[in-house]
Amino acid sequence: MDWTLRLRLRHLQMLLSIAETGNLSQSAAALNTTQPALSKWLKDLEDDLQLQLFERHARGLRPTPYGEALIKHAFRIIGHLDSARDDMLALHNGGSGMVVIGTSGVSASDLVPLAIAKLLEKMPRAQVRVHEDTMNRLVPQLQHGEVDIIVGRAVISPIAEDFQVETLYRDPVDFVAGHAHPLAGRDSLDWEDVLAYPWIVWPEGTPTRSALNGALAAAKLSIPRYCVESNSSILNITLLQNSELLGTASHRVATRFQRMNLLRILPMPLGGDGVVSMYWRANNENRRAVALALDCLRASALMSAEAPH
Repeated sequence: MDWTLRLRLRHLQMLLSIAETGNLSQSAAALNTTQPALSKWLKDLEDDLQLQLFERHARGLRPTPYGEALIKHAFRIIGHLDSARDDMLALHNGGSGMVVIGTSGVSASDLVPLAIAKLLEKMPRAQVRVHEDTMNRLVPQLQHGEVDIIVGRAVISPIAEDFQVETLYRDPVDFVAGHAHPLAGRDSLDWEDVLAYPWIVWPEGTPTRSALNGALAAAKLSIPRYCVESNSSILNITLLQNSELLGTASHRVATRFQRMNLLRILPMPLGGDGVVSMYWRANNENRRAVALALDCLRASALMSAEAPH
């Protein structure tokens, strides 16, 4: 008999709990069962699969490559069920469905809000959730089904085969500062000028930080030793307005904030031409709210590109 026919949602929860704790006793307590029962279930599953899912180590259980593969599937299945639950709840409450959008800082201040406004114009009863984070954290959320779409600078590392990806626009990175900064009125700058002031930088591993690191490497320089590290656009803007910190930002976002008199783009381009993309799962396109959100992101990307700078 196919082992998948005997698998239940609780079994997936048991598998994920063991992976999280690495301890059968702790998982049994969390799942309100006994350690012998949980141990027997795991042994029966491994016998059905004829594969070892966990190895015993001094610090507890550790997934084997087979276990890691099954754990990834379990995350996806539970994530899809969570999406189905939220969709049904939204429809039951008179809405038009649910869409969860993950956005990095590069798109959180410009593209994604514009797209959500368009979505709500076309589907007023849609329920929208937004998760703002760095791309290296958003990708696992998409893999686990916690978000439906993620938008941000292109992911360098390999992505899952069932991900769909679409480039929305190309965008360089700028140095930015508050309006009162001593460098704000300069017509030209060089590395010596910007290195004379403290910086606020995006976390390591984010595309904007990678662009900065690349520019520094090309100039045979290194990042200043003392920096503020933040992945919050709002916090960064407030700091730039109230200090002599310098920062970096997507050109499109920086242009919008400059129009709003929130900051000033400095004449110190970092070079390069970053790509902002959206990622989603093909099977999510069947959900009306998700499909419309994708269309609104495309339209907003085009609208922003055509707006005067």
